[in-house]
Amino acid sequence: MAAPLTLALSKGRILDETLPLLVAAGIRPVDDPASRKLILRTERDDVRLLVIRASDVPTFVEHGAADLGVAGKDVLLEHGGAGLYEPLDLGIARCRLMVAAPVGAAEPTGRLRIATKYVAATRRHYAARGEQVEIIKLYGSMELAPLVGLADRIVDLVDTGNTLRANGLAPIEEVCAISSRLVVNKAAMKLNHDRVKALVARLTEAVAARDAAA
Repeated sequence: MAAPLTLALSKGRILDETLPLLVAAGIRPVDDPASRKLILRTERDDVRLLVIRASDVPTFVEHGAADLGVAGKDVLLEHGGAGLYEPLDLGIARCRLMVAAPVGAAEPTGRLRIATKYVAATRRHYAARGEQVEIIKLYGSMELAPLVGLADRIVDLVDTGNTLRANGLAPIEEVCAISSRLVVNKAAMKLNHDRVKALVARLTEAVAARDAAA
């Protein structure tokens, strides 16, 4: 019997919103997704799930530790997408990658200082406009950076905008819209073409059915 296809997911919102699509595609976990297990069996012997950090999903897929994965476009933009196909936008975990600035602040003079953990996406965004900026990489508490003089602006994910408002910031420009995408290892697409294509097709049908019912 062939080895099962491995689908990498991350805990949290992406896992919660992917599970209904998987069930609609005939892939129902046997193990409790809320457990501490990192490898989840499904009712299909030919498909298993990995539960890993969101930022690691593209790496696991690119290097063949997983055949497919679900990752946010923000993660894929930082990863670069080498060795990956991106056949399907699942339309889940939607938000926006935004530039935000302190409300009422004067326009900065000189080179802009941008605090973000999305360094690659931020650099591409400003390079496309011909602007040179200083990028300061942070891993969290992004909203604090303009308040203490570390940066003029931030680039971060925005959903409701409540955290920005609570800290006196407001979005001023969209970098890109974000949603979660299905990604596929290029070698897996060749070696397990029929099985991978069938799984992608079932998920595509599940997404279409959900959207039609919305």
